[in-house]
Amino acid sequence: MDGKVIDLGMTIQRIFATACLVLAGAAGFGQNTEYKVVNRSLSTDGGIVRMNEAHGPGIAWIEGIFFTVGTIEFDVKGRDVQQQSFVGFAFHGVNDSEYEAIYFRPFNFRSTDPVRKGHCVQYVAERQYDWKTLRDKYPNKYEQPVSPVPDPTDWFHAKIVVEENRIEVFVNGSKAASLIVEPIVHRGGMMAGYWAGESSDGSWRNLRINGKEVAK
Repeated sequence: MDGKVIDLGMTIQRIFATACLVLAGAAGFGQNTEYKVVNRSLSTDGGIVRMNEAHGPGIAWIEGIFFTVGTIEFDVKGRDVQQQSFVGFAFHGVNDSEYEAIYFRPFNFRSTDPVRKGHCVQYVAERQYDWKTLRDKYPNKYEQPVSPVPDPTDWFHAKIVVEENRIEVFVNGSKAASLIVEPIVHRGGMMAGYWAGESSDGSWRNLRINGKEVAK
């Protein structure tokens, strides 16, 4: 023995995560994608996925995708309508109400109000840690401005890097993260999918998970 201490539990977890990603590649990448849609209607057209506006959050879980750690990239488009555009991506889903998500508020992108400006990108861990709970308990920790500032009515690119104890969010190819947080929960869920918030519709395209394109 060389004296190194091996964390067997962590090693097994990483092996399991890798196996799940390989399985996801076989089951869900490069094929016709199926969704489990929660509280929304979903349509696809020319590589674009759309969810309609509705009361409460909506999710389109991607069938056959099992995500633990890695990268999630996509283009997304919301609206410049205050309190009616919350668009992003959910991951580590245990069920339809327990998951983590990164989402954006496009209506705040070009706001001249410094408070609203600081509420452009958000991390949540539903159901226990919604945006209000996090804002009240940890102000300015789980939400930040975005840079560079996208057009709130146009497509922009998001890259979410998920590690065991760190999540980073990059916008429009920037090398500097707009948001860096430590996950507030570790539930072990592996469901992943498109996410829209209260009174919000949204459009997504070019989804890639760990470098592999997900079929539309």
